[in-house]
Amino acid sequence: MGHRRLWGAWARATYLINNSSFPGGFTKRPGQVYLQTHHGTPLKKMGLDQRRYPAGTHGISFQKVLDHTDQWDYSLSANPHSTEVWERVYPAAYEALEAGYPRNDVYFTTKPDELARIREELGIGVDQKALLYAPTHRDYQKGFLPRLDLERFAATLGPSYVVLVRAHYFYGADAGLAAHPGLVDVTGHARVEDLCLAADALVTDYSSLMFDYACLDRPIITYAPDWQAYRLARGTYFDLLSGRPGETPGALATSEEELIALFRDGDWDTPETTALRAAFRERFCPYDDGGAAERVVRRLFLDGHPAAGRS
Repeated sequence: MGHRRLWGAWARATYLINNSSFPGGFTKRPGQVYLQTHHGTPLKKMGLDQRRYPAGTHGISFQKVLDHTDQWDYSLSANPHSTEVWERVYPAAYEALEAGYPRNDVYFTTKPDELARIREELGIGVDQKALLYAPTHRDYQKGFLPRLDLERFAATLGPSYVVLVRAHYFYGADAGLAAHPGLVDVTGHARVEDLCLAADALVTDYSSLMFDYACLDRPIITYAPDWQAYRLARGTYFDLLSGRPGETPGALATSEEELIALFRDGDWDTPETTALRAAFRERFCPYDDGGAAERVVRRLFLDGHPAAGRS
């Protein structure tokens, strides 16, 4: 859509829905209703909390952040942790909409035949286990530089596994992988939800994808070889590596050797990691049940809008 047409659509729209911000200069007109859906549950510091971590802000104007936040009518939340963080780091007169994330409904509603189709399209064998490796972006790193020898990892796992590699979208449409039968580059795949549905387990570091994936109640392996550097550069709301229920979602590895050992010895999926996952889901997925979209639609479009007259 061209620039003029885009601004025209914004001006005419009654409802505005965004997970980040509109370009500078946009001002909501009276009568418009703005729902902020956010990128996901926050592990890393966000909003005004970023002031203590200038290396990760890239010169953003916090006054502009506050001016934009003043235009929100609703702030979507998937858990009490998110609600508390958003209200503190984005202070304004919006209403917290604690409804869960509509994008996560698919994790509760996808049927077995649809799941089988997704796995087949990704080239996952019927008897194979699929691991989704999805590391997040680092403010102190340019380009996709996984702290993991993916070819060695896939070779160690053997033919009974396939590793789906999803680089952060900041790094382009592919992960630049060498050809290997145990690796599938899914960076350019249009729907990360399909990748999560297809995966038997998630291997990630600090990505908010872990909170969404937890809805599936499948193993989550935290591979965090640079935790201290990440925490110092960006700041976090809790210690992902603490091993405490409600903070750590499952098995932990801080080196490539530890990660390989988890799968070699079967420690990636144990009664202990299952208990950690249950506590993690209880804390971060209490509103996700397959009905989030309906709750949001009813509140936004059907229940009336006392905030709609705000400008």
